[in-house]
Amino acid sequence: MTSKQLRQKFLDFWKSKEHVIVPGASLIPENDPTVLFTTAGMHPLVPYLMGEKHPAGVRLANCQKCIRTSDIDEVGDTTHHTFFEMLGNWSLGDYFKKQAIEMSLEFLISPDWLGLDKNRLAVSVFAGDKDAPFDHEAYDIWKSLGLPEQRIAKLPKKNNWWGQAGLTGPCGPDTEMFYWVGDLKKIPDSFNDDSPFWVEIWNDVFMQYNKKADGIYEPLRQKNVDTGMGLERVLAVINGFDDNYETDLFKNLIFKIEDLSGKKYGDSQKITKAMRIIADHLKAAAFIIGDDKGIGPSNTDQGYVVRRLIRRAIRYGKQLGINQSPWTKEIAKVAAHDYTDVYPELQKNIGQVIEQFKEEEIKFAKTLEQGLREFEKLNSQEKITGQQAFNLYQTYGFPLEITQELALEKNQTVDKSEFKNQLKQHRELSRTASAGMFKAGLADASQAAIKYHTAAHLLLSALRKVLGDHVIQKGSNITAERLRFDFAHKEKMTDEEKRQVENLINQAIKQNLPITCEEMTLNEARAKGAHGIFETKYGEKVKVYTIGDEKLYFSKEICGGPHVKQTGDLGCFKIQKQESSSSGVRRIKAVLE
Repeated sequence: MTSKQLRQKFLDFWKSKEHVIVPGASLIPENDPTVLFTTAGMHPLVPYLMGEKHPAGVRLANCQKCIRTSDIDEVGDTTHHTFFEMLGNWSLGDYFKKQAIEMSLEFLISPDWLGLDKNRLAVSVFAGDKDAPFDHEAYDIWKSLGLPEQRIAKLPKKNNWWGQAGLTGPCGPDTEMFYWVGDLKKIPDSFNDDSPFWVEIWNDVFMQYNKKADGIYEPLRQKNVDTGMGLERVLAVINGFDDNYETDLFKNLIFKIEDLSGKKYGDSQKITKAMRIIADHLKAAAFIIGDDKGIGPSNTDQGYVVRRLIRRAIRYGKQLGINQSPWTKEIAKVAAHDYTDVYPELQKNIGQVIEQFKEEEIKFAKTLEQGLREFEKLNSQEKITGQQAFNLYQTYGFPLEITQELALEKNQTVDKSEFKNQLKQHRELSRTASAGMFKAGLADASQAAIKYHTAAHLLLSALRKVLGDHVIQKGSNITAERLRFDFAHKEKMTDEEKRQVENLINQAIKQNLPITCEEMTLNEARAKGAHGIFETKYGEKVKVYTIGDEKLYFSKEICGGPHVKQTGDLGCFKIQKQESSSSGVRRIKAVLE
C-alpha cells in the first residue's frame, strides 16, 4: 500500500462515518505558546475541544503535518522522525468510547479497509490511580469485541493518559492499539509493552476530565474523542517493513542521497544512520521554511530548530563524503516533488527553501573553519577533555565523531564519557527552559491571553495599513503577559512606522469597536475581504471575526477565536521591541498596559 492510498483510505473511512474532512493546519502554531510547532492534529482544535463551536460540525477528520523536536538526537533509527503526518479523527461532544473503539477496530481489521490480522492485535487501557479510576468501560468494550483479556493491558498514567504535564484543562485516559511485527510463529498470548515487536499504531484519547488549579479532576462538560495514527509507522507495518525509511515517504530521498554520496543505503550501520538523518532533517527543515507561514534558520526559537536540522544534516553529509556545495537544496526539491499532491505549499515556496538552504550551507562552512582553528589550539594536549569536546560541539557544531577523528590523526584521545555527561546536562537544561518558556498561554483560555490574541488581529491590520499588503503573519507567540508577532517584511521598521502602528491600534481601542463573529463559506469570506491563509488551514465553512462596523471595519480575519467583545477591553498597546526573526521576517514584541 502506498502512502497516498493509506491517507485516502483513512479519510474515506471517516467520511463514511459522517465525519467532515477538514484541511490540516500550518506547522507554525497560531497564538499557541505551549509548543514551537504543531505537534499533533489536536493543537489547532484546542478552542473547539474547550467548547467553541466548529464550523464543520462535531465529527471531524484530517491528515496533519507535524514537527516534534524532543527526539532530534534519536533520529537515525528505524522509527524516529522530526517531520511526520498524523491521521486523526475527533468527536466534539458527540460519540464517545464505545463507538470510537468499535470504529477504530473496524478500520484496522476490516478487509474493506486495512485488513490487518486481529490475532496480531493488543491494546492497553488506563489502570487507574488516586486521581481517576480504572477505565473499566474501555476494558469491557475491547472484551466485548473479542480481544482476549491477556491482550488488554492495564497500564499507569505515564502510558495511558493524555494531558499536558502539570497543566490545567481537558485530560483523560486513552487506549492504545499495538500490532505484532515479529515472527508470526512466536506471537505471545499476552501483551508486553517492553517488547520491540509490539508496535503502537493508534491511540484513542478520551477527554472526560478537567484538571483544576487545585489538582482535582472533575468530569468535563463536553466529552471529546481525539485519535492519532502516525502515517509513517502504520505504512511500514502494513507493508511488512521493520524500517520506516523503506516506505515511499523516504525512498526517493534516499535514492538522491545515494546519488550524491556514491554510497548505498544498508551498506553499513554508519551509512544507513547518516542517510536516515539527512532525509529526515532536510525534509523537516524544508517543510518548516516552505510553510505558508514559513520560518527560516536563526539563533532563536523555531529558527534555531531549523538551523540545527540543516547543520546536523550537513555534518552527516560530510561523513558520507558529500563535498559538492550547495547540495542540500537537491533533497528539498525531491521532498517538494514527492508531496506536491498532498502539501502543494512546499512546491509553491520551493524557491525560498532553496535560497535559505544555500545561505545556511555557506554560513556553516565558515563556522566549521573556525572550529578547525579552535581545534588546532588543542594540539599540545595528549587528551582532549569532555568539556573541550562539548565546547567544539556547542559553539562550532562539531559532532563527537569529527573531534575523535581529528584527535586520532594527532595521536590524541577524547574523554567521551565526560562529553556525554555534558551533553546530557545541556539537553536537560534545554528541555526545562523550553517547558518554562512555553508553559502559559492561550491553551488555558485565560482572559489576559484572549486580550493579546485579539490585539494580534489589530497589529496585523495596522502593519498592513502602514507597511503595505505584502505583510502577512508568519507566526505568533502569546502568553498572559505579552504578545510576540512575526510578519513578512524585509526592512527594519523606522521609529515613525512603529509610532503609526501604535497610534492606529490605540485609536481603534479608544473607539471601543465591537467584535463580531460570523460563519460563512470560504468564497463568502474572500468576497467580504477577510484576511487569512485560505489554501491550507480552513474547511469549507469558516469563522470570520470583524473588528468594527461591517462596512467600515478595522480588521476582518478568518480565525478560530476566542476574542474579547469590544476593543475597549484591551488597554493601551505598546511596542517594546522590533527585531529580525529570520531572513525576510521581522518580529515585534508588545504589551497591553
